[in-house]
Amino acid sequence: MFRKILIANRGEIACRVIETARSMGVATVAVYSEADSAARHVALADEAVLIGPPQPAQSYLRGELIIEAACATGAEAIHPGYGFLSENPDFVEAIEAAGLTFIGPSAAAIRAMGLKDAAKALMEKAGVPVVPGYHGDNQKPEHLASAADAIGYPVLIKAIAGGGGKGMRKVDRPEEFAAALQSARAEARTAFGNDAVLIEKYVEKPRHIEVQVFGDGTNAVHLYERDCSLQRRHQKVIEEAPAPGMTPEVRMAMGEAAVRAAKAIGYRGAGTVEFIVDGTHGLRPDGYWFMEMNTRLQVEHPVTEAVTGLDLVEWQLRIAAGEGLPLRQDQIPLNGHAFEARLYAEDVPAGFLPATGTLARLFFPEGVRADTGVRSGDTITPFYDPMIAKIVTHGPTRSVALARMTGALAKTQVAGTVTNLSFLGALTVHEGFVAGDVDTGLIERDLEALSVETVPPPSIISLAALSGAGLDGPARPMQGFALWAPLAFRMTLEGPGGPYDVRVEVLGPDRAEVTLGEVTHHCDRRHGFWCVDGVKTGAQLMLEGQTVTVFAGRTWSFSVVDPLACDAAGAGGGNLIEAPMPGLLTAVMVAAGAEVAAGQPLAVLEAMKMEHTLTAPRDGMVAEILAAPGAQVDHGAALIRLEEET
Repeated sequence: MFRKILIANRGEIACRVIETARSMGVATVAVYSEADSAARHVALADEAVLIGPPQPAQSYLRGELIIEAACATGAEAIHPGYGFLSENPDFVEAIEAAGLTFIGPSAAAIRAMGLKDAAKALMEKAGVPVVPGYHGDNQKPEHLASAADAIGYPVLIKAIAGGGGKGMRKVDRPEEFAAALQSARAEARTAFGNDAVLIEKYVEKPRHIEVQVFGDGTNAVHLYERDCSLQRRHQKVIEEAPAPGMTPEVRMAMGEAAVRAAKAIGYRGAGTVEFIVDGTHGLRPDGYWFMEMNTRLQVEHPVTEAVTGLDLVEWQLRIAAGEGLPLRQDQIPLNGHAFEARLYAEDVPAGFLPATGTLARLFFPEGVRADTGVRSGDTITPFYDPMIAKIVTHGPTRSVALARMTGALAKTQVAGTVTNLSFLGALTVHEGFVAGDVDTGLIERDLEALSVETVPPPSIISLAALSGAGLDGPARPMQGFALWAPLAFRMTLEGPGGPYDVRVEVLGPDRAEVTLGEVTHHCDRRHGFWCVDGVKTGAQLMLEGQTVTVFAGRTWSFSVVDPLACDAAGAGGGNLIEAPMPGLLTAVMVAAGAEVAAGQPLAVLEAMKMEHTLTAPRDGMVAEILAAPGAQVDHGAALIRLEEET
């Protein structure tokens, strides 16, 4: 076994690898950018090496600096985590040329599966079913359009490189093909440096089921399947294992196909074979097709660990150190059911825009697994993926595991940034998801209901008012005392369904009244908890600056409005197109003097691994371009100004 390894990654996966390495007696080296100097993975590792500025291209994607750090610290092997350089065959070869071990597959195996078109051809030879489509070399638009006609609409355009839904477009009609192809290629070129695509038949009720495989270079086994169908824009949201509705017959067929795929390329280490499954009439042995193989550990690997009781990172280290597979296929257990929910800093009502902020509070309840790379006080920056944590629950049955997830999300507390926590909670009680009737279109079909802004009950608003008034801390001896009458004052709270004009009257050290409209609510504190109208809330309150957060079965956030604050809209009014988040302005599609129509794309902002197209809010004329392509802009920065409406 290795004495010391370096982790060429950051965040929760770096922390995850460090924890297993420590349990095995293996020392660890972290690498970090200037933005991550105080990060959790740096604190957990035995050693840490600074490798560059915050931008990934200048730090975490600099393979030569990472290898230099490994050699300088005496590390014998490098674990890539996922993302960044984890599926870069040139990086693997450079590691081996330096006399180090790569904890993962060979460069040849990564190359074999790195391009979707070549991988599908290889899988066909290995007897693995593939989706009908075109994955040839002719990339002329007219040839691809002709191939789409032959396949039959709807079709899916997919970049042959990369993943994560980038460079992917569904096309329903022939007249939409040319524009979709141009868009997919542009996104793929930006994300992967390769704009080649393939065309596939679009499966109407698709399910995304993947099989975890492990190989030692000669033999291979599978560790059963995960269902990753709950997605939005091809990004996984909640994963589970095993797949709902799975039968022993289908599991055996898919597992054997995945093992054939791994053996076909002499696979070594952890990998995932992803299948698209036709869920129209349930799971069938002839209703699944190979999509791609991820030649690394997956974000959702904890659900497999939960149902098998195995440590997949330990398996990775043992195989990389030269051991064979730890278990035979018939020795791998499958117990109960598990879910993983991805908690992100993102603004759901604003279209799931990634968010930044400093985590004033981060708390996870006992009895659940929470893989995270951040702590209270840490900052979510615009440079990296905005994942806060992966929350994992396990139970003897699917219903128990899902109920535990609902409870875990309700008790999770995050303050300091907007998150998708309430959205995740709504998903876990969605009627179709609870019944196991899942497909990749579920979220989009019911997005409005899942992301609706819930109006807080009066008790929550009352508690927010108490906190905003500074009454939630330990009672002061003279609190509530006034010379002639009880102390009373007014405030405005901005929050879900608001604003709310409230009147707070302090009656004593632990008593107050909050008036909302025509109704007055009586509040008193007993044994550390506030009761509203005689009902114990059990809520926890937090006041950070002018922001009040109420944790009460879900998270409610309010802002105390400063009555002296100026109107921030100012002269810009509705004429300014502003950055919805910090990021890199990669393109500006218009010039001053141009006539634009409502909804027309004006600029592209790249932030947190995603591209966001900014559009015109109305018809009008461009008055001024305020930021040039290549500029790193802050949240709220003015990018384009339209002429005043006449």
